[in-house]
Amino acid sequence: MTDRNNGRPRTTTDSGTPAPSDEFSLSVGPEGPLLLQDHYLIQKMAQFNRERVPERVVHAKGGGAHGFMEITEDVSQFTKAGLFQKGARTELFLRFSTVAGELGSADTQRDPRGFAIKFYTDEGNYDLVGNNTPIFFVRDPQKFQDFIHSQKRRADNHMRDHNMQWDFWTLSPESAHQVTFLMSDRGTPASWRHMHGFGSHTFLWYNAAGEKFWIKYHLRTEQGIKNFTDAEATAMIAQDADFHIRDLYDAIKRGDHPSWTVNVQIMPFEEAADYRFNPFDLTKVWPHGDYPEITIGRFTLDRNPANYFAEVEQAGFEPSNFVPGIGPSPDKMLQGRLFSYPDTHRYRIGPNYQQLPINAPRVPVHSYNRDGAMRYANMPDPVYAPNSMGGPAAFEDLYAGDTYHVTGEIMRSAYRPHAEDDDFVQPRALWENVLSDEDRANLTSNIVGHASAPEMTPEVQKRVVEYWTNVHKDLGQGVARGLGLD
Repeated sequence: MTDRNNGRPRTTTDSGTPAPSDEFSLSVGPEGPLLLQDHYLIQKMAQFNRERVPERVVHAKGGGAHGFMEITEDVSQFTKAGLFQKGARTELFLRFSTVAGELGSADTQRDPRGFAIKFYTDEGNYDLVGNNTPIFFVRDPQKFQDFIHSQKRRADNHMRDHNMQWDFWTLSPESAHQVTFLMSDRGTPASWRHMHGFGSHTFLWYNAAGEKFWIKYHLRTEQGIKNFTDAEATAMIAQDADFHIRDLYDAIKRGDHPSWTVNVQIMPFEEAADYRFNPFDLTKVWPHGDYPEITIGRFTLDRNPANYFAEVEQAGFEPSNFVPGIGPSPDKMLQGRLFSYPDTHRYRIGPNYQQLPINAPRVPVHSYNRDGAMRYANMPDPVYAPNSMGGPAAFEDLYAGDTYHVTGEIMRSAYRPHAEDDDFVQPRALWENVLSDEDRANLTSNIVGHASAPEMTPEVQKRVVEYWTNVHKDLGQGVARGLGLD
């Protein structure tokens, strides 16, 4: 694709999306600090650092399939992104996964499920990296690594440790909403085909006129929700450790192609400032009574990978892959992931992972990155910008609309509390308004079973009771009875 300047090609990132600028980094005002969300700057620096010449730490076990998304409704008043225009059909690859388990772990263990989609658009790759839950355990990336370490193996005996998990959760009250999901039967989905997916984060959409909106993605399974009870999930571990991989592969092979409805919640840009919950807090949802879901299309999985390693293991998803019309929000966890995900891929797969067929965009790449291990497609000279020799040039007006005004002193701080920003109010609503009597009984039983592991200390068990009492006194009393605590 060329611009209007003497036919020069448009500069792109390595994922084929248009580069925002050849010369300027993203900053808070002309004299303010640079921003971590400047994914193009991060890509250029990280790639340069690897010019001279492992199993995923998180989401190691998973499976995936190819498919396509079709947009059936007109949302051009909210975004100019080509893949979301009415009638657009976009090829995609979706990878499902568990979070905490290693590559050889069982599919049906209690765990959140990753739900990562790579869209091969006409403007480069757009990646939506989410889960089967609309929220997460922590709201600041400073705690993400610590959270994962608490769910992984101990340093001394190399064993998973429930006491370590509850120690972290009960000292991090913001985790309560996600842990309620995890300890319910939605923590053990019957199959990947029978669970919802969520973008989880808040994202920015902007239209051709530069008008801005905050949005959340909801991907609703058309197969219906099905979950295992704790006993059924445990039994399946012994019967078939690869049950979810097998289920998806066999369904597509027999022509039973799973599909999901694509919904979005849309918040006018100005309403974020004083909304009753902080709309960028990853531990919170936007209640549907405030912002109802709008159906905009659907996607279907219709083709299995031909080679598991090449397509599933080497797939690299990165939430920093945006196309014009879509951008990041001030969600702190999203801001951290904009850097963390692509940097993980550079380490795990190699600096040129985006040249692998599963990751390569379907559009030409005009990038000034060069060399590094396993690179086979290099830019010809000139290999720098700006230049006067006809090299690609950025088309900055493509991203008109992705900027907004921010103010504030540079500091380390929690989010500013909004009117109803309490860590337990939304899991309490889940207990009171969403879960059935059977769901509540199973949630209590699952918590008691998990917190009864032999390594659990009395002190942490007491904090477990306090944690759930803060969610709801009936739930706390049930957990206390099950643990034999007063």
